[in-house]
Amino acid sequence: MAAYAICVRDGQILLARSPAQDGTPEWVVPGGGMEHGEDPYDTVRREVEEETGYTIEVTGLLGVDSSRRTLRDRFGRAVDHHAVRFVYEGRVTGGELSHEVNGSTDLAAWQDLGAVSGLARVPMVDTALRMWRERPVTGRLAGAPE
Repeated sequence: MAAYAICVRDGQILLARSPAQDGTPEWVVPGGGMEHGEDPYDTVRREVEEETGYTIEVTGLLGVDSSRRTLRDRFGRAVDHHAVRFVYEGRVTGGELSHEVNGSTDLAAWQDLGAVSGLARVPMVDTALRMWRERPVTGRLAGAPE
C-alpha cells in the first residue's frame, strides 16, 4: 500500500525522479509506501516532504488505484504482486524545493503540465493525472479492471 500526491500550481506539476530497475531515470509522482500502522494521509505528507522538501496540505482524496500483476523475484520465480495506491491532491504550504539524499528519488522539480507526455515517466504519473483531471466520484477511473 502506498500514497501519492498530485500538487499542481501555475500550470505545473510537482514530480520526483527515480531510477528504473535498469538505472534509467524516470519521473514519478511524489509519494510511496506506507509504514506498518501508518495512515495513508500521514504517509503522503511524509513522503512528499522526504522526496521534495515541501510540506503539503492534503486538499482531497482523488481516488484509489489498484493493480495486480505477476512479477519475477531475484531468483526468477513468479510473484503475485498487488499494489493499492491512494492518490491525494495536495497544496504546497511550506518548505523549500530540495532533493532526497540516499532515498528512492534523486531530484524533484516542477514540470509543465503540457510537457508531461514527453517525459520518461512511470505509468502512475498518467493514472494520477487522469484522476486529478476527471475526479471520479467513485474514486475509480472508468476502464479500471473489475
